[in-house]
Amino acid sequence: MASLLDNITWHTLAGPHARFAAGEGAVRRYARGFSPIVGFEDPRSPDLAALARWCGPGEHFYCENWAGAAPEGWRIEVESTMVKMVWGEAKAPADDAREAVRLGPEHHAQAQELAALTRPGPFGPRTPELGEYFGIFDGTRLVAMAGERMQAGRLREISGVCTHPDYQGRGFARRLVAKLVHRQVRRGEAPFLHVMSDNALARGLYERMGFAEHREVVVRVISPA
Repeated sequence: MASLLDNITWHTLAGPHARFAAGEGAVRRYARGFSPIVGFEDPRSPDLAALARWCGPGEHFYCENWAGAAPEGWRIEVESTMVKMVWGEAKAPADDAREAVRLGPEHHAQAQELAALTRPGPFGPRTPELGEYFGIFDGTRLVAMAGERMQAGRLREISGVCTHPDYQGRGFARRLVAKLVHRQVRRGEAPFLHVMSDNALARGLYERMGFAEHREVVVRVISPA
């Protein structure tokens, strides 16, 4: 399981999410409309020449585990680090977000708007198609959400966790994450997530919930020069 998690993007896009992917050879990207993420079969030697054939003008991509110099024709827009965290408990937490609504196509515009405001990570208008997404509403207004993205083997990612700034501090994110963990563990899956290394608040929350750090990795945003 650790080897899958260490290069989860590639194993996802070349495996369960192949129908959502584009690419060839040793590189795959999520198709346009999904999260702009790319995976390499060997992140230490990424085939950016192959990726270039699947890029459009103005596109940029998130990738992990690659720390080398950018080859000619590419630029590194952002470089940081993030932590992979895996659910470390045997028992599923209680689902105490019973009021959460399963998001469907009719909610995708609101989900995109909330993600654009709160920036939980790479998110596209079709990202909620990748798994179960749940939201908490105030009337008809989506104010918090969380869902699923990558998967390989038993591993299932929790992603897109965000809360509108006007509704933070009410425990919505924790409850939505617990709901997803509850459902995944009951299905026999192994929940995991990514969190930026400098986001001490989120890391502390996930640790208290039962997630354990797996490893820290380099994450970059890259684009054709």
